[in-house]
Amino acid sequence: MSKDAVNTAVAAPRSDAAQMPADAGDAGYSKDLKARHVNMIAIGGAIGTGLFLGAGGRLHNAGPALAIAYLVCGIFAFFVVRALGELVLYRPSSGSFVSYAREFLGEKGAYVAGWMYFLNWSTTGIADITAIALYTHYWSMFTDIPQWVLALAALAVVLAVNLISVKIFGEMEFWFAIIKVATLVAFMLVGIFLLATQHEVGGQTPGLDVITDNGGVFPHGMMPVVLVMQGVIFAYAALELVGVAAGETAEPEKVVPRAVNSIMWRVGLFYVGSVVLLALLLPGSVYSADESPFVTVLSKIGVEGAGDVMNLVVLTAAMSSLNSGLYSTGRILRSMAMAGSAPKFTARMNRSQVPYGGILLTCAVCVLGVGLNYLMPSQAFEIVLNVASLGIISTWVIIMICHLLFVRRAKAGLVTRPGFRLPGSPVTELVTIAFLLAVLGLMWNDPEVGRKTLLLIPVIALMLIVGWFAIRRRVARAEDRELTDLTK
Repeated sequence: MSKDAVNTAVAAPRSDAAQMPADAGDAGYSKDLKARHVNMIAIGGAIGTGLFLGAGGRLHNAGPALAIAYLVCGIFAFFVVRALGELVLYRPSSGSFVSYAREFLGEKGAYVAGWMYFLNWSTTGIADITAIALYTHYWSMFTDIPQWVLALAALAVVLAVNLISVKIFGEMEFWFAIIKVATLVAFMLVGIFLLATQHEVGGQTPGLDVITDNGGVFPHGMMPVVLVMQGVIFAYAALELVGVAAGETAEPEKVVPRAVNSIMWRVGLFYVGSVVLLALLLPGSVYSADESPFVTVLSKIGVEGAGDVMNLVVLTAAMSSLNSGLYSTGRILRSMAMAGSAPKFTARMNRSQVPYGGILLTCAVCVLGVGLNYLMPSQAFEIVLNVASLGIISTWVIIMICHLLFVRRAKAGLVTRPGFRLPGSPVTELVTIAFLLAVLGLMWNDPEVGRKTLLLIPVIALMLIVGWFAIRRRVARAEDRELTDLTK
């Protein structure tokens, strides 16, 4: 939307805004997501593959200090989602931060935000189907099935479910989140019991001695902790789903603040608490990137079938993450398509008001991930995780920039800030942006994967520039049509 159109829309009465969405991409959606759906989507976004699978390899590399990394990244993740929550209450939109980037940064900003988010979730989808294949290989009956076949089967199942309706998506995420939360609580109770009773785990007595006798909090120094930061950021990558889901709920002003505010204590309890427990139960060297750390612990306490149950749970967590990725990219791509910056077919919706075009495009990229699982099964997860981190870091930076500009307009009297606000603005936004860029820069210290990932930035930038010149006329025509509609 052009600046003049934005000003016209801002000046319009609220009653007019209610009749016609400020973002054309918001038209046509149902409002079938209930408060319980959005609350559990927020929980599910905070508990995913990054904790259940990624924590194993990171504990092996960084040791108990991983808990500090989760805490620090969790605080900045909360700032991001709090800023997004304020923007949502200002104007709920299924286009979420892409819609806000369009308003505060112009069409070029929305274009970059949308395609970098697509890069994040399409590569995260590859990570998820890779995780599903790895989890499934835990059971001997699936060992002989190639990893890429299991990945393709998982993608097909989640795609079918996602296309039915947003209500089915909400119900699936609700129950997936219930399973994840209940299992983590159960694991933490078991871990606390093992600590309190000094029950041996894998031949070792749990407690502080497990940490002090194996190199302390930083067994390999500070650098491994620094290097895992981009992976930890990835673990929080789905928190922004709250903003997307708000566009399909009837009462965002009631639902969103509650969901956002609850994220902080969940981060402290589930991420930091779980990692501390894991570190107290077994040395970091015992954990592996090929197996969930929760499965590792439960398999070593001698409870028959415990590892199988936990593996089934973390399998559902990966399915949940994949399901969320298809949901969010479908809505984001539709918002972009209505503005001319994404292929026209991604604007299409089925009879159930699901934007199937964007969902299918994301699945097409995930199919490429099936090929990656075929060619490089042992490295597929780490490769796509690092690429996805580029997408999520850029998305979070754009959210904070949009919030800075929003606050600036509010001070100028052009817009009104809601009562639910990001504290400490503008310092909070600037510090968060600096931290995220620092994490990106620190990836250079990882020559194996991180450095190669950073070398992709010029390639991605070139692709974005070429893409913009290819679609700029279509975007201009869409701007003109929207401006005409606003002035009628």
